[in-house]
Amino acid sequence: MELTRRDVLAALAAAGAAGAAGAGALTLSERGDDDPVGDHEVATLVAVADVVYPSAVDGVESFVEQYSVGRFEDRPEYAAGVADAVAALDEYTQHWDDADFVALDADARESTLSGMQVDTATPAPDGADRERVRYYLVNELLYALFSTPTGGKLAGIENPQGHPGGTASYQRGPQ
Repeated sequence: MELTRRDVLAALAAAGAAGAAGAGALTLSERGDDDPVGDHEVATLVAVADVVYPSAVDGVESFVEQYSVGRFEDRPEYAAGVADAVAALDEYTQHWDDADFVALDADARESTLSGMQVDTATPAPDGADRERVRYYLVNELLYALFSTPTGGKLAGIENPQGHPGGTASYQRGPQ
């Protein structure tokens, strides 16, 4: 299943991004130099998404890049939290693998997140490193995916909240 520009706009709208309608037109080159979420942070978000998104999803890199630009544009404090979570993840991988998270191969990324116990951590914006990684990186990306029509289909939710489906979608009998 291919994530599209429409999915980016749906995810931004679901997340309440202020400029969701126009954010889809943004590109990475339009970020300011003083933005806390830069190329490295976005690349790390893409690398995390490659681990946590189902393998059936295509277009992950473009989706995450466009979503992150729109999502963090008017939320500097949240963007700073994302940047701090990326720094914590990189510090962890530097300790164990002498490399940033994005430099690891797919298997090493998965084992790094598992070793950091991100999968069982309670998401907390002010918590321990693994809790912040879960909150700002993993949960943010999963929310973005599953708030889209494409992600909803993957999860068996035909019409995610805010996605029009009409009365036919809930008047059908079980199959």
